[in-house]
Amino acid sequence: MNFQQLEYILAVDKHRHFAKAAEKCFVTQPTLSMMIQKLEEELEIKIFNRDIKPVEPTKEGYEIIRRAKELLTKAGLIKAYAAELKGENKGELHLGIIPTLAPYLLPLFLKSFTEKYPYLKVYIKEMLTNDIIEKLKKGDLDIGLLATPVQEPQLAEQVLFYETFYAYASANNNIPAKKLLLPRELDLNQLWLLEEGHCMRNQVFNLCELKKQDKRSTWLYYEAGSIETLINLVDKSNGITIIPHLATLFIKPFQAKKMYEFADPKPSREISLVTIRDFPRKNLLENLKASILDSIPLSLRSSLKKKVIGIGNIN
Repeated sequence: MNFQQLEYILAVDKHRHFAKAAEKCFVTQPTLSMMIQKLEEELEIKIFNRDIKPVEPTKEGYEIIRRAKELLTKAGLIKAYAAELKGENKGELHLGIIPTLAPYLLPLFLKSFTEKYPYLKVYIKEMLTNDIIEKLKKGDLDIGLLATPVQEPQLAEQVLFYETFYAYASANNNIPAKKLLLPRELDLNQLWLLEEGHCMRNQVFNLCELKKQDKRSTWLYYEAGSIETLINLVDKSNGITIIPHLATLFIKPFQAKKMYEFADPKPSREISLVTIRDFPRKNLLENLKASILDSIPLSLRSSLKKKVIGIGNIN
């Protein structure tokens, strides 16, 4: 048994086709098939059922493949640790980031970070919180950028900053004419929300205590896919929404008068870098952290007079 054979069975499992798997592995189909057959003979277990199309793992094959993934992930960690010992900042970095953070934070630090590490290939994907967590556990992602705490024992969190929430409302929203708001003063019947799956949706529920409301209430009449959509809905169709601090940096002058600040302690979300607990590339993680902190307003680094809103599910 060798790592190459394990990589081949993972490729077949992914593509469910021997020819496609061979193409992705840059070998001929006979070579790939022979190597997998030798592995099956060595283990005395059939890993794939070749009699059906597309090819599927056998019951025992699923378990072999699961363990192969774990083994190859650990092997990758050893390689990454060796590169870390040599002070190398190259190879690949797979980063997952939540959609309510990506369009506002990435433009602030990404250019300077990639210029500083020209030999590092950075792959970034916007993903919902649960997807990031699962892919971190499986080894498909190196680092996640998301709201925390996620309360996952397998993962480690490095807090970056505390991002304050603001109310963004149209002129006819009936918000009290005073400088600082209390969450209970928002008219929930006019509130625009993000769609299911966004952790910030849960934070808005917690902030406004919507879980205590009658589920048949009329405030849940539309769910948007992005903060920009929420802002546009308020601009064009009136109503109220909640936006995080970094989104306000991209607000146009005519929109600034629609922003309302909350009273202390200001509702906020905690943003962290999240990795598996034994993540080997400590220097890379610290360099990424430094690049992000250098790019954001200083006011975001402190939790003073802020209240972190949890991302837990609403029942």
